[in-house]
Amino acid sequence: MIDFEKINVGDQLPALTKDPVNEIQLVRYAGASGDFNPLHYVDAVGKAAGQGGVIAHGMLVMGFMGQAVTGWVPNRNLKRFGVRFVNVTRPGDVITVTGKVTGKKVVDGRGVISGEVTAADQNGQVKAVGVFEAYA
Repeated sequence: MIDFEKINVGDQLPALTKDPVNEIQLVRYAGASGDFNPLHYVDAVGKAAGQGGVIAHGMLVMGFMGQAVTGWVPNRNLKRFGVRFVNVTRPGDVITVTGKVTGKKVVDGRGVISGEVTAADQNGQVKAVGVFEAYA
């Protein structure tokens, strides 16, 4: 449990770095999500679609971001979470999620924190940005 009194605007969330995205992971994610678009696991389809090859599911990257947030804030405390996708993720990319607290307030007697998260690859290219609110 996080302590509302000890949280300050600007505090950093612990960074989460994932192993390199791989094709087996993408096929497994396709099965778990029901998104079997071959763009996510057949290189020739990705090339034919003008993507230069296989691209990861955006929702997989969002899942990484959610994992980073709920590793810091208990899942049951998450009030709102949203993501905007910026660039595609490819097999071999190492995604690191970082974030920070952007606000805190008291609503109906409960502490609420807000924050932002960013997912970027090993070269610093941002893949997705997001916001969250959680009870503290």
